[in-house]
Amino acid sequence: MSSIQEYKLFINGEWRTSTSGETIDIISPSNGEIVARVQNGTAEEAIETLQFADKAQKEWKKLPARTRADLLYKLADEIDANTEYLAELLTKEQGKLLKVARFEVAVTASFIRYACEGARRIEGDIIPSDNPNEQIWIQKVPRGVVVAITAWNFPLALAGRKLGPALVAGNTIVIKPTSETPLATLELGNLANKVGIPSGVINILTGPGRAMGNALVESPICKMVTMTGSTPVGQQIARNAAQNLTHVQLELGGKAPFIVFEDADIDAAVDAALHSRFDNCGQVCTCNERMYLHEGIYDAFMEKFIARTRAIKVGDPMLEDTDMGPKVNAAELKHMELLVAVSIQEGATVATGGRRPEGAEFEKGFWFEPTVLTNVTQDMTIVHEESFGPILPVLKFKTFDEVIGYANDCEYGLAAMVFTNDMNTIMKCNDELEYGEIYVNRGHGEQHQGFHNGYKLSGSGGEDGKYGFEQYMEKKTFYIRHKA
Repeated sequence: MSSIQEYKLFINGEWRTSTSGETIDIISPSNGEIVARVQNGTAEEAIETLQFADKAQKEWKKLPARTRADLLYKLADEIDANTEYLAELLTKEQGKLLKVARFEVAVTASFIRYACEGARRIEGDIIPSDNPNEQIWIQKVPRGVVVAITAWNFPLALAGRKLGPALVAGNTIVIKPTSETPLATLELGNLANKVGIPSGVINILTGPGRAMGNALVESPICKMVTMTGSTPVGQQIARNAAQNLTHVQLELGGKAPFIVFEDADIDAAVDAALHSRFDNCGQVCTCNERMYLHEGIYDAFMEKFIARTRAIKVGDPMLEDTDMGPKVNAAELKHMELLVAVSIQEGATVATGGRRPEGAEFEKGFWFEPTVLTNVTQDMTIVHEESFGPILPVLKFKTFDEVIGYANDCEYGLAAMVFTNDMNTIMKCNDELEYGEIYVNRGHGEQHQGFHNGYKLSGSGGEDGKYGFEQYMEKKTFYIRHKA
């Protein structure tokens, strides 16, 4: 009898085996072994789930927003109560450090609680009319059924980020996690049932994007798609949703520049650069993807940075003293190797790293060393292609205009990081950097009350804060005429 745990589809409050009769193996990035199996759902099951969600939404939206929030507060409490179990599951399926996984669980609950705080802040407008005895009322109403497609790097947190505002606003949701890391997200189904969230309000499906994902996005039942993932997939989702003019919110790729000016606090910048490149093995959309150092501080900065990079301990993500775990899968590892090979071919130098670590513990799984590339020029592949891994190209610059030109020479526009103590430089960066998020004198890491949005091919719509919450609502306008 197999000891490998098997998960079913969570549809309308019940766990179901897919009619396909097929399953997907979930592989541990640490050792390449099977962690669990999930259902390979079908397009037909996607449509059936949307129908259940649509029916449930008709009743869910009638509940006062405060009542909806009270149920979600309970869900957040259950997530916190199961921190260690969920964190271990995240580490097994994704390879992130256990201490980072614990943080992700906490952030998941925090995303939901923050959304619940908005239950009493769903506000409309009353506007004077040009006509006598008339008022114009603008009301915010739920869209209907939301399809949430999440990425493999922070699967549980991304589910919470979307689930919270969607449900507080009065929508129901169908979550489709990626096939690489669906396990912790699927556990939300059990917790939703435990706290009494009505059947059909939360649904969680696993299966291929080409069949199940397309069916979810293309259905007229779906009134909004919120997706976090790669730019090519986001572009395809936008095309598929266009036939019904479905509202689409996308958070896609990034190639964040990390700019250090001559007057910067070098020690603080080194700390932030390390965290913002190698956190979660570099698998963060707002990570430091290319670093620009003023020529006046280049040598001093790099001496400290290279030493700190070489001191990063790569190893078992379950251990507390490990600094970096593995890449998520074999394809991602191959991408790292290819990027380094291409960079060397184009003239870059590997200052440290650049390969799989040595040692018996690294023979299985998807390991790659923290890597720094020097002698990099702006025209190289590594400066423009998103690595989404522990590889950092470093370039010198002389002037403000030069580095701003380099930073904006990119098809992405999600995040940028700037280190300087000159307010004039900060204000000029604010004016000229073409990025939705700019971090000044600190590394990446957005907050719930901010707005997480990208320019260019990094997405559209945005998440978090009051502006993100509004994505999950339509506006309905009433022209009310009354007797004098």
